[in-house]
Amino acid sequence: MFCRVRSMGLSGIEAFPVMVEVDISRGVPEFTLIGLPDAAVRESRDRVRSAIHNAGLHFPVSRILVNLAPADIRKTRPVYDLPILMAILLATGQVEFPQQQYAFVGEISLSGECLPIGGVLPMAMLAKEMGCTTLFVPAGNAQEAAVVEGIRVVPVSSLAALVEQLSGTQPLPVAVPTPFEQVDASYPVDFSEVKGQRFAKRAIEIAAAGGHNLLMIGPPGSGKSMLAKRIPTILPEMTFSEAIETTKIHSVAGMLPHGGSLIRQRPFRAPHHTISPAGLTGGGSIPHPGELSLAHHGVLFLDEFPEFSRQAMEVLRQPLEDGTVTISRAAGRYTYPCSVMLVAAMNPCPCGYYGHPTRKCICQPSAVSRYLAKVSGPMLDRLDLHVEIMPVEFEQLAGEEQAESSAAIRERVNRARQLQYGRLQAMGVEHPVCNARLSPRQTQQLCSLTEPARQLLKSVFDRMGMSARGYDRILKIARTIADLEQSETIDTAHISQAIQYRSLDRKYWERG
Repeated sequence: MFCRVRSMGLSGIEAFPVMVEVDISRGVPEFTLIGLPDAAVRESRDRVRSAIHNAGLHFPVSRILVNLAPADIRKTRPVYDLPILMAILLATGQVEFPQQQYAFVGEISLSGECLPIGGVLPMAMLAKEMGCTTLFVPAGNAQEAAVVEGIRVVPVSSLAALVEQLSGTQPLPVAVPTPFEQVDASYPVDFSEVKGQRFAKRAIEIAAAGGHNLLMIGPPGSGKSMLAKRIPTILPEMTFSEAIETTKIHSVAGMLPHGGSLIRQRPFRAPHHTISPAGLTGGGSIPHPGELSLAHHGVLFLDEFPEFSRQAMEVLRQPLEDGTVTISRAAGRYTYPCSVMLVAAMNPCPCGYYGHPTRKCICQPSAVSRYLAKVSGPMLDRLDLHVEIMPVEFEQLAGEEQAESSAAIRERVNRARQLQYGRLQAMGVEHPVCNARLSPRQTQQLCSLTEPARQLLKSVFDRMGMSARGYDRILKIARTIADLEQSETIDTAHISQAIQYRSLDRKYWERG
């Protein structure tokens, strides 16, 4: 007896088709699994056998050979339990279903319960491309898979219930997708709680509007972490395509909430400074997304920036430029998207009080130089805006004046971001990006300067010895500032304000 059942596997964050072939023949009872399975997949033999027995079904006492094709791609994760089980039941005549139209993915417990798995969203997208009409997934993953239009998603709670449904005793239930709605998210924090720091809040607004990287330097207790944690409250709403990309990454990483659908809030990741380079960019024997990819279309906050290992900081340089991370292994290459807004915070010296208006710095000049040298020039050059955070005065903390709310700031950020998207769509760009991700050609076309603004930028470029990357960054920041003011032309006020946010490296890294 021979049959095939369609399924899918994962390579990075993309799915690939897998055909589960089962051959049952006479001979010494044996259950053999081939097709490059890893340990978790090989253990499916015992899970499948136990689930069939506990569901009151017949497990054939024969020679069972299961092949997971294609045989040259390693199969990982316990996602093949359900298709293997259904192939055995189909080969023994215990169930019937159209093999070419149905696809199965899922893990099975010993009792026959169908358990949630990671990576269902890219699998559902592939099943639609393969021409499958119906996809059977664990009930906990049904809302996630139902996001994909054009394919029926059947939630499977247990093997017994699935057999009854396929036999016609009960109709097949179909998961109803949750409509994608751009709703205002509720946050436990708000910018209205931040006293003072007007200059810093303006810089954060610009960074959020254009997706720019941001460096905050200031003494302990000045509010760097407090400001960073409130950045998600002013970020623009996610588009549907951004939500799909972000959800795919979190799904593959197994971090999607149980029963969840699409991620609608931009991620905010804040790893500890002891994280390894692989933890940041992804890796492992079976590569998984790192913190950089988990923050895709959101914020990656690195507090105590100089305390991160030099290797961990330097490994960020290329992904920040390219927007992707590529991990090469002997078994293959895995590419994860990582278009993030990097926010870094640091003290100006080891004791933290260099430049403090009331407290004296006790660090030796050599200690300060070693501390600042932990942040390399190339890394510093990739941080678009540099902002000094100074302590808030007593009058501001004790005052009754109400600061501007996150909702008001977010409204301006949304208008600026929509202006950016509309400008690129008019140029024929299919997937618009924010100003920080403009290509060199797009930057040249969209960042038109008035003659006085061009002369100002030229004089600053020569005087500061600016790099080509620094010049590019100032143009993009000025473009965002102009967008916040709904101006198509970049003038001297926009350029001068952008230059302010690129000057702190002269104060700290070139002091003395």
